[in-house]
Amino acid sequence: MTDQDEWSVNANEALNISFVQAGQDSPATLSTFHPKFTYPIFGEEECIFGYQGLKVNLRFAAHDLVPNVSVSYDKKFTAVNDTKALDVEGTLREWMPEASFQTSAEFESQIQQGKSARDWKPPGELLESYSSRDRNFEIWSAELIDPAVQQLVDRIQILISLFIEGGTPIPLDDQDWVLGRWRVFFVYEKLASIPSPQTSPYSLVGYSTSYRFITHQSSLIASKPRNPQFFALPPTTPFSLSTLPSRARISQFLILPSHQSHSHGTHLYNCLTRTFLASPNTTEITVEDPNEAFDDLRDYCDFARLSKNGTFAQIRFPPTSSPASLDPKIFQKKKGVRVPTSKLLDLPLLESLRQENKLASRQFYRLVEMYLLSQLPLSVRQSGTSRITRKARSADEADRKWYYWRLLVKQRIYKKNRDVLIQLERLERVEKVEDAVGEQAGDYERLLRRMEEKKRGRESDEQGNGERVDAVAGANGDGGGRSRRERGKRKVLDDEEEELEGTPEPKRPKEGAAAG
Repeated sequence: MTDQDEWSVNANEALNISFVQAGQDSPATLSTFHPKFTYPIFGEEECIFGYQGLKVNLRFAAHDLVPNVSVSYDKKFTAVNDTKALDVEGTLREWMPEASFQTSAEFESQIQQGKSARDWKPPGELLESYSSRDRNFEIWSAELIDPAVQQLVDRIQILISLFIEGGTPIPLDDQDWVLGRWRVFFVYEKLASIPSPQTSPYSLVGYSTSYRFITHQSSLIASKPRNPQFFALPPTTPFSLSTLPSRARISQFLILPSHQSHSHGTHLYNCLTRTFLASPNTTEITVEDPNEAFDDLRDYCDFARLSKNGTFAQIRFPPTSSPASLDPKIFQKKKGVRVPTSKLLDLPLLESLRQENKLASRQFYRLVEMYLLSQLPLSVRQSGTSRITRKARSADEADRKWYYWRLLVKQRIYKKNRDVLIQLERLERVEKVEDAVGEQAGDYERLLRRMEEKKRGRESDEQGNGERVDAVAGANGDGGGRSRRERGKRKVLDDEEEELEGTPEPKRPKEGAAAG
């Protein structure tokens, strides 16, 4: 029997992805890298059977993303009954445009001798330009209904499945009124000088997609007419979906591996955010199934924005946080006394600020928790629960605020997981919530440390003495590596179970799987 391992090849290692442009004499390779995973294409084992020395080269023209697939190998397994080598090219045809399978010579001739490359520009509108490390970059955007945008997405979106966990391609054969709800943002490097007259100055850095969900305004629902008017979908009279109130959802977000850790993810995310904030019809900005690395990028950008625009300056615990001013019964030392958490923060103000910044509820209140934590002395935060044995009755104001902060986080965690927690015994429930609060505090501390490192790195970079550090990822998966989360757990077994009072946490709109 044939040894299967002898004829099995690791698909991640066999597949090489590269971006090329016209050179002086032959196409020049700008970058080469392997996929993060290939299971969507080649199966869960990520193995290709039937070859030795297999190489699958997936090349893209750096500007207009014309793709080319070439397959080579040293030996191919001779079929025995139903056991035969995988048809690699046939498998990839399900994922790539038909034009991808021209010969390598034809592809290279097209790259090297193309006469339109030098005048080529990304489709849509130029939103922003920026410089990094003495190189120039541009961010362009257009709706997916634009045929030129569809062509670019069709050529490149196989990378979504190769770098974003659970990422799937966008179906481009949908109706126009559906495609019109998609918007694509491209990041391109623009070269200051080109090696040949046939070279385009543009080279792809990354891209992101967003989708508009039409929202129902509560004011309109409240004033619903007695005789509702019905209309057809799709509408018989053309109109722009951008004129309707909508929730913008960032669906796919990818920076090519060769451009990661250079702040391009930060520039792209901030550009998306500014675009949605400037849109009078966008009511909220959400993200579809973000992974941990993208969460970090999002937290950093949103935290910096809310710090800069004055949002955080309006949020604080009461000046003294006096327990007597909250509820005199706290001093009675009785079990079951409610701590009025609704009085700790100005909830109507928070909701107003959330809507002003167009942030989803969960994201906004996490940022508020992180900000309030950052305002406490580091010595208090590092003390765990040792300084809050007297809880709200503590004489030190910083200790009281530390206790109140933990109480607010407990409340959010309990409400989010209430259906599971109420099934546990009281002591186990208290321990689970305490563990979760400790993990959350530890994760916030990790993010705050990283933000400080980014700040120092940015200041150093502006002085020409260092590099910016940037975590870049897929919105619904992983596009950039980062170390596993460092989470510090702090346990405390209370002698009484806290009874929490406050307004229910606003529900976050449900976010689905990867688009498509």
